[in-house]
Amino acid sequence: MDYDETVEPSKFMADFLRQCGGYAIVDGGLATELEQHGANLNDPLWSAKCLLSSPHLIRRVHLDYLEAGANIIISASYQATLQGFEAKGLSREEGEALLRKSVEIACEARDILYDRAAKGSGDVIGDGTILKHHPVLVAASVGSYGAYLADGSEYSGIYGDAVTLETLKDFHRRRIQVLAESGADLIAFETIPNKLEAQAYAELLKEEGIKIPVWFSFDSKDGTNVVSGDSISECALVADSCKQVVAVGINCTPPRFIHGLIQSIQKVTTKPVVIYPNSGETYDADKKEWVVSTGVADEDFVSYVGKWREAGASLIGGCCRTTPNTIRDISKALSSKSAASTALQF
Repeated sequence: MDYDETVEPSKFMADFLRQCGGYAIVDGGLATELEQHGANLNDPLWSAKCLLSSPHLIRRVHLDYLEAGANIIISASYQATLQGFEAKGLSREEGEALLRKSVEIACEARDILYDRAAKGSGDVIGDGTILKHHPVLVAASVGSYGAYLADGSEYSGIYGDAVTLETLKDFHRRRIQVLAESGADLIAFETIPNKLEAQAYAELLKEEGIKIPVWFSFDSKDGTNVVSGDSISECALVADSCKQVVAVGINCTPPRFIHGLIQSIQKVTTKPVVIYPNSGETYDADKKEWVVSTGVADEDFVSYVGKWREAGASLIGGCCRTTPNTIRDISKALSSKSAASTALQF
């Protein structure tokens, strides 16, 4: 499903969800899987490092998620910033080419999936759905300013007084322009840690005349506010006021907080809700690693899914430390729930 500029953003997402059967599956953790395949991501560029060193691994992970049932795959551009690439000695032109490459790799994975379906091989995904009925969107990821800093501040949202609205707009401007023209179907503004950055995105979309649909996804550590302490309701209102925003939600947040956050978001917006929590583990910014002792197993994670759907979430997936197995289980759980619901209507 390629984005058509003549289609209203809200209709774009409504049409997509209808094609998917009323809900869509988002992919899972990218960096987690890249490391499983042998990538060393101990670098300020994090998963974006693989755009330089091993793009084939990124393509493989995207394809793994598609085959697990994902309807939306998110590009490896979360920590891919022009400023970060320049710090590595790359030119502005080379950095922009890598941003475009992140989307091209995801599109290639989608093409491989459809090609296999057309040839009659690998034409069944995790829940038994034939791929011809498996619409896929490619979302270009935009991580927060804190992600670029690589100091864990996307998990605190505390940037200091020196970082103003204009600072953030100047930082993100060219990156958003490039990704908007990259061939992606939408832009996913992810792990937004504070209201200020959401406002910066909203103003940039308007100032630059960005036509491509976007979603705003925040992170929370208490189930009431985003990580900076700003109210989730106030942040969702910023997203609601922006025409290009086609979904509002939460990512990289422990599963136990999601239900309440969905309810808070729905009090202030009628836009579809997207949620893709982490496994429940905690990120240690000093050690640059996830503390595994507090995580939940796949089956426990998936046990929440039905409740999230009932609460009103339309797009559901996983974030850090979730895997293709998680997404396969989410797909099966939602498919079973949908089938049971349909049966009750007859």
